[in-house]
Amino acid sequence: MKEFAYFPGCSLEKMAESYHLSALETTKKLNIKLQELDDWNCCGATTYFYIDELLAYTLCARNLAIAEKTGLDIVAPCSACYKNMYFTAAHLAKDADLAEHVNFALEEDDLQYNGQVNIKHLIEVFAQDVTAEEIKSKVTRPLEGIRVAPYYGCQIVRPQKEKEDVEQPQFFEGILSAIGATPVNYPLKMRCCGGSLIISSRTAALSMVRNLLQCAVDSQATVIATACPMCQVNLECYQQQVNQEFGANFSFPVLYFTQLIGLAFGISHKKLGIGKEFISFAPSLLQAGQRKD
Repeated sequence: MKEFAYFPGCSLEKMAESYHLSALETTKKLNIKLQELDDWNCCGATTYFYIDELLAYTLCARNLAIAEKTGLDIVAPCSACYKNMYFTAAHLAKDADLAEHVNFALEEDDLQYNGQVNIKHLIEVFAQDVTAEEIKSKVTRPLEGIRVAPYYGCQIVRPQKEKEDVEQPQFFEGILSAIGATPVNYPLKMRCCGGSLIISSRTAALSMVRNLLQCAVDSQATVIATACPMCQVNLECYQQQVNQEFGANFSFPVLYFTQLIGLAFGISHKKLGIGKEFISFAPSLLQAGQRKD
Protein backbone atom coordinates (compact mmCIF):
# COMPACT_ATOMS: atom_id res chain seq x y z
CA MET A 1 0.00 0.00 0.00
CA LYS A 2 1.21 3.47 -0.90
CA GLU A 3 0.70 6.10 1.76
CA PHE A 4 0.71 9.89 1.67
CA ALA A 5 0.22 12.70 4.16
CA TYR A 6 -3.08 14.23 3.08
CA PHE A 7 -3.68 17.98 3.31
CA PRO A 8 -7.41 18.53 2.59
CA GLY A 9 -7.28 22.29 3.03
CA CYS A 10 -10.11 24.53 4.18
CA SER A 11 -12.32 24.12 1.11
CA LEU A 12 -12.71 20.37 1.51
CA GLU A 13 -14.04 20.83 5.04
CA LYS A 14 -17.36 22.19 3.75
CA MET A 15 -17.69 23.70 0.27
CA ALA A 16 -15.87 20.87 -1.50
CA GLU A 17 -16.84 17.99 0.75
CA SER A 18 -17.73 15.87 -2.28
CA TYR A 19 -14.13 16.22 -3.49
CA HIS A 20 -12.90 15.03 -0.09
CA LEU A 21 -15.29 12.05 -0.02
CA SER A 22 -14.52 10.95 -3.56
CA ALA A 23 -10.77 11.38 -3.05
CA LEU A 24 -10.81 9.02 -0.08
CA GLU A 25 -13.08 6.46 -1.76
CA THR A 26 -11.19 6.25 -5.04
CA THR A 27 -7.70 6.14 -3.59
CA LYS A 28 -8.78 3.39 -1.22
CA LYS A 29 -9.86 1.31 -4.24
CA LEU A 30 -6.36 1.74 -5.66
CA ASN A 31 -4.69 0.64 -2.43
CA ILE A 32 -3.51 4.16 -1.62
CA LYS A 33 -3.86 5.50 1.89
CA LEU A 34 -4.37 9.22 2.43
CA GLN A 35 -3.45 9.89 6.05
CA GLU A 36 -4.86 13.29 7.00
CA LEU A 37 -2.16 15.58 8.31
CA ASP A 38 -2.45 16.05 12.04
CA ASP A 39 -3.26 19.60 13.20
CA TRP A 40 -2.90 21.15 9.74
CA ASN A 41 -3.57 24.84 9.17
CA CYS A 42 -4.80 26.97 6.26
CA CYS A 43 -2.22 27.41 3.51
CA GLY A 44 -3.00 31.12 3.35
CA ALA A 45 -4.80 30.80 0.04
CA THR A 46 -3.52 33.54 -2.30
CA THR A 47 -4.16 36.73 -0.35
CA TYR A 48 -1.68 36.15 2.49
CA PHE A 49 1.26 36.36 0.11
CA TYR A 50 0.25 39.94 -0.77
CA ILE A 51 -0.33 40.97 2.85
CA ASP A 52 2.45 39.32 4.86
CA GLU A 53 4.82 37.19 2.80
CA LEU A 54 6.82 35.87 5.75
CA LEU A 55 3.66 34.79 7.57
CA ALA A 56 2.36 33.15 4.41
CA TYR A 57 5.56 31.13 3.98
CA THR A 58 5.46 30.18 7.65
CA LEU A 59 1.88 28.91 7.42
CA CYS A 60 2.79 26.66 4.49
CA ALA A 61 6.07 25.58 6.06
CA ARG A 62 4.27 24.50 9.22
CA ASN A 63 2.23 21.99 7.22
CA LEU A 64 5.35 20.81 5.43
CA ALA A 65 7.19 20.39 8.74
CA ILE A 66 4.34 18.31 10.17
CA ALA A 67 4.35 16.13 7.06
CA GLU A 68 8.12 15.82 7.24
CA LYS A 69 7.84 14.36 10.74
CA THR A 70 5.63 11.56 9.36
CA GLY A 71 8.21 10.65 6.72
CA LEU A 72 5.51 10.85 4.04
CA ASP A 73 5.16 13.01 0.94
CA ILE A 74 2.27 15.44 1.12
CA VAL A 75 -0.74 15.43 -1.21
CA ALA A 76 -3.10 18.39 -1.72
CA PRO A 77 -6.38 18.18 -3.69
CA CYS A 78 -6.66 21.96 -4.02
CA SER A 79 -4.57 23.57 -6.74
CA ALA A 80 -3.95 26.73 -4.71
CA CYS A 81 -2.83 24.75 -1.65
CA TYR A 82 -0.58 22.64 -3.85
CA LYS A 83 0.99 25.65 -5.55
CA ASN A 84 1.54 27.53 -2.29
CA MET A 85 3.24 24.61 -0.56
CA TYR A 86 5.27 23.68 -3.63
CA PHE A 87 6.66 27.19 -4.09
CA THR A 88 7.22 27.59 -0.35
CA ALA A 89 9.44 24.51 -0.40
CA ALA A 90 11.24 25.77 -3.51
CA HIS A 91 11.87 29.24 -2.05
CA LEU A 92 13.03 27.91 1.32
CA ALA A 93 15.49 25.63 -0.47
CA LYS A 94 17.03 28.62 -2.28
CA ASP A 95 16.82 31.31 0.39
CA ALA A 96 18.72 30.41 3.57
CA ASP A 97 17.75 33.67 5.26
CA LEU A 98 14.05 33.05 4.63
CA ALA A 99 14.40 29.47 5.88
CA GLU A 100 16.08 30.71 9.06
CA HIS A 101 13.29 33.19 9.78
CA VAL A 102 10.57 30.62 9.08
CA ASN A 103 12.17 27.95 11.23
CA PHE A 104 12.62 30.47 14.05
CA ALA A 105 8.84 30.99 13.97
CA LEU A 106 8.20 27.24 13.80
CA GLU A 107 10.17 26.72 17.01
CA GLU A 108 7.11 27.98 18.87
CA ASP A 109 5.38 24.78 17.74
CA ASP A 110 8.45 22.63 18.32
CA LEU A 111 8.75 22.17 14.56
CA GLN A 112 11.50 22.53 11.99
CA TYR A 113 11.37 22.19 8.23
CA ASN A 114 14.41 20.64 6.55
CA GLY A 115 13.21 20.34 2.96
CA GLN A 116 12.78 16.56 3.07
CA VAL A 117 9.20 16.28 1.82
CA ASN A 118 7.81 16.19 -1.72
CA ILE A 119 4.56 17.97 -2.59
CA LYS A 120 2.05 16.46 -5.02
CA HIS A 121 -1.32 17.48 -6.35
CA LEU A 122 -3.93 14.76 -5.92
CA ILE A 123 -4.30 14.30 -9.67
CA GLU A 124 -0.57 13.58 -9.90
CA VAL A 125 -1.09 10.58 -7.63
CA PHE A 126 -3.54 9.13 -10.17
CA ALA A 127 -1.27 10.04 -13.07
CA GLN A 128 2.11 9.03 -11.63
CA ASP A 129 1.77 6.71 -8.65
CA VAL A 130 -0.61 4.26 -10.31
CA THR A 131 -0.67 3.10 -13.91
CA ALA A 132 -3.49 3.38 -16.39
CA GLU A 133 -3.76 -0.41 -16.26
CA GLU A 134 -4.20 -0.33 -12.50
CA ILE A 135 -7.01 2.20 -12.89
CA LYS A 136 -8.63 0.15 -15.66
CA SER A 137 -8.50 -2.96 -13.50
CA LYS A 138 -10.81 -1.30 -10.95
CA VAL A 139 -13.38 -0.13 -13.50
CA THR A 140 -16.70 -2.00 -13.25
CA ARG A 141 -18.92 0.58 -14.96
CA PRO A 142 -16.91 2.28 -17.72
CA LEU A 143 -18.12 5.77 -18.56
CA GLU A 144 -18.81 4.97 -22.20
CA GLY A 145 -20.64 7.77 -23.95
CA ILE A 146 -19.52 10.39 -21.43
CA ARG A 147 -17.58 13.15 -23.17
CA VAL A 148 -15.45 14.99 -20.63
CA ALA A 149 -13.77 18.38 -20.89
CA PRO A 150 -10.59 17.98 -18.77
CA TYR A 151 -10.12 21.30 -17.02
CA TYR A 152 -6.60 21.55 -15.59
CA GLY A 153 -6.89 25.18 -14.59
CA CYS A 154 -3.93 27.54 -14.45
CA GLN A 155 -2.08 26.25 -11.38
CA ILE A 156 -1.56 22.47 -11.56
CA VAL A 157 1.27 22.67 -14.10
CA ARG A 158 2.52 26.08 -13.01
CA PRO A 159 5.25 24.55 -10.83
CA GLN A 160 7.02 23.08 -13.89
CA LYS A 161 8.55 19.67 -13.25
CA GLU A 162 11.43 18.15 -15.18
CA LYS A 163 10.40 16.92 -18.65
CA GLU A 164 6.78 17.90 -17.98
CA ASP A 165 4.77 19.22 -20.91
CA VAL A 166 3.32 22.48 -19.61
CA GLU A 167 1.92 23.59 -22.96
CA GLN A 168 -0.23 20.58 -23.82
CA PRO A 169 -0.25 18.14 -20.90
CA GLN A 170 -2.16 14.91 -21.44
CA PHE A 171 -2.16 13.17 -18.06
CA PHE A 172 -5.73 14.27 -17.23
CA GLU A 173 -6.90 12.88 -20.57
CA GLY A 174 -5.06 9.63 -19.83
CA ILE A 175 -6.94 9.17 -16.57
CA LEU A 176 -10.28 9.84 -18.25
CA SER A 177 -9.53 7.37 -21.03
CA ALA A 178 -8.63 4.73 -18.43
CA ILE A 179 -12.13 4.91 -16.94
CA GLY A 180 -13.80 4.56 -20.32
CA ALA A 181 -14.77 8.19 -20.81
CA THR A 182 -13.97 10.22 -23.91
CA PRO A 183 -11.77 13.24 -23.20
CA VAL A 184 -12.66 15.96 -25.68
CA ASN A 185 -10.29 18.46 -27.23
CA TYR A 186 -10.69 21.36 -24.80
CA PRO A 187 -8.53 24.26 -26.01
CA LEU A 188 -9.04 26.38 -22.88
CA LYS A 189 -8.18 23.56 -20.48
CA MET A 190 -5.34 25.55 -18.88
CA ARG A 191 -6.98 28.98 -18.95
CA CYS A 192 -7.71 30.63 -15.59
CA CYS A 193 -11.27 30.41 -14.24
CA GLY A 194 -10.94 33.85 -12.62
CA GLY A 195 -10.23 32.54 -9.15
CA SER A 196 -11.18 35.10 -6.50
CA LEU A 197 -11.42 37.84 -9.15
CA ILE A 198 -15.20 37.46 -8.76
CA ILE A 199 -14.85 39.61 -5.61
CA SER A 200 -12.88 42.51 -7.11
CA SER A 201 -13.89 42.44 -10.79
CA ARG A 202 -17.14 40.57 -11.20
CA THR A 203 -17.71 41.19 -14.92
CA ALA A 204 -14.19 40.16 -15.86
CA ALA A 205 -14.44 36.96 -13.80
CA LEU A 206 -17.85 36.05 -15.23
CA SER A 207 -16.49 36.63 -18.73
CA MET A 208 -13.69 34.13 -18.05
CA VAL A 209 -16.19 31.56 -16.79
CA ARG A 210 -18.42 32.15 -19.82
CA ASN A 211 -15.51 31.46 -22.17
CA LEU A 212 -14.70 28.18 -20.42
CA LEU A 213 -18.32 27.04 -20.48
CA GLN A 214 -18.75 27.98 -24.13
CA CYS A 215 -15.56 26.12 -25.03
CA ALA A 216 -16.96 23.00 -23.35
CA VAL A 217 -20.21 23.37 -25.28
CA ASP A 218 -18.33 23.87 -28.54
CA SER A 219 -16.27 20.76 -27.78
CA GLN A 220 -19.53 18.79 -27.40
CA ALA A 221 -18.60 17.73 -23.89
CA THR A 222 -21.09 16.08 -21.56
CA VAL A 223 -19.46 17.33 -18.38
CA ILE A 224 -16.50 19.41 -17.24
CA ALA A 225 -14.09 17.64 -14.88
CA THR A 226 -12.20 19.80 -12.41
CA ALA A 227 -9.37 19.20 -9.95
CA CYS A 228 -9.72 22.32 -7.80
CA PRO A 229 -12.45 23.57 -5.43
CA MET A 230 -12.23 27.18 -6.64
CA CYS A 231 -12.51 26.12 -10.28
CA GLN A 232 -15.50 23.96 -9.36
CA VAL A 233 -17.29 26.84 -7.65
CA ASN A 234 -16.63 29.33 -10.43
CA LEU A 235 -17.63 27.01 -13.26
CA GLU A 236 -20.75 25.58 -11.65
CA CYS A 237 -22.08 27.99 -9.05
CA TYR A 238 -21.81 31.15 -11.16
CA GLN A 239 -23.55 29.84 -14.27
CA GLN A 240 -26.78 31.64 -13.40
CA GLN A 241 -24.90 34.92 -12.97
CA VAL A 242 -23.09 34.32 -16.28
CA ASN A 243 -26.46 33.78 -17.95
CA GLN A 244 -27.82 37.01 -16.48
CA GLU A 245 -24.73 39.05 -17.34
CA PHE A 246 -24.35 37.88 -20.93
CA GLY A 247 -27.82 36.69 -21.91
CA ALA A 248 -26.60 33.09 -22.12
CA ASN A 249 -28.39 29.85 -21.27
CA PHE A 250 -25.76 27.61 -19.70
CA SER A 251 -26.79 24.63 -17.59
CA PHE A 252 -23.64 22.56 -17.74
CA PRO A 253 -22.70 19.87 -15.19
CA VAL A 254 -19.31 20.14 -13.48
CA LEU A 255 -17.83 17.32 -11.39
CA TYR A 256 -14.54 16.59 -9.68
CA PHE A 257 -12.37 14.12 -11.56
CA THR A 258 -12.42 11.83 -8.51
CA GLN A 259 -16.21 11.64 -8.71
CA LEU A 260 -16.01 10.43 -12.31
CA ILE A 261 -13.37 7.87 -11.37
CA GLY A 262 -15.56 6.72 -8.49
CA LEU A 263 -18.54 6.25 -10.80
CA ALA A 264 -16.44 4.06 -13.09
CA PHE A 265 -15.27 2.09 -10.05
CA GLY A 266 -18.89 1.36 -9.15
CA ILE A 267 -18.88 3.43 -5.98
CA SER A 268 -22.30 4.71 -4.93
CA HIS A 269 -23.38 8.27 -5.65
CA LYS A 270 -23.81 8.99 -1.95
CA LYS A 271 -20.24 7.98 -1.09
CA LEU A 272 -18.96 10.22 -3.89
CA GLY A 273 -21.05 13.21 -2.87
CA ILE A 274 -22.92 13.16 -6.18
CA GLY A 275 -26.39 14.65 -5.98
CA LYS A 276 -25.39 17.85 -4.20
CA GLU A 277 -24.57 19.73 -7.40
CA PHE A 278 -26.46 22.80 -8.51
CA ILE A 279 -26.65 21.28 -12.00
CA SER A 280 -27.46 17.58 -11.96
CA PHE A 281 -25.26 15.14 -13.81
CA ALA A 282 -27.89 12.37 -13.61
CA PRO A 283 -29.47 12.98 -17.07
CA SER A 284 -26.08 12.58 -18.71
CA LEU A 285 -25.51 9.32 -16.85
CA LEU A 286 -28.87 7.92 -17.91
CA GLN A 287 -28.31 8.98 -21.50
CA ALA A 288 -24.98 7.15 -21.50
CA GLY A 289 -26.58 3.99 -20.15
CA GLN A 290 -25.27 4.34 -16.58
CA ARG A 291 -27.90 3.57 -13.96
CA LYS A 292 -28.31 6.05 -11.14
CA ASP A 293 -27.79 4.53 -7.68
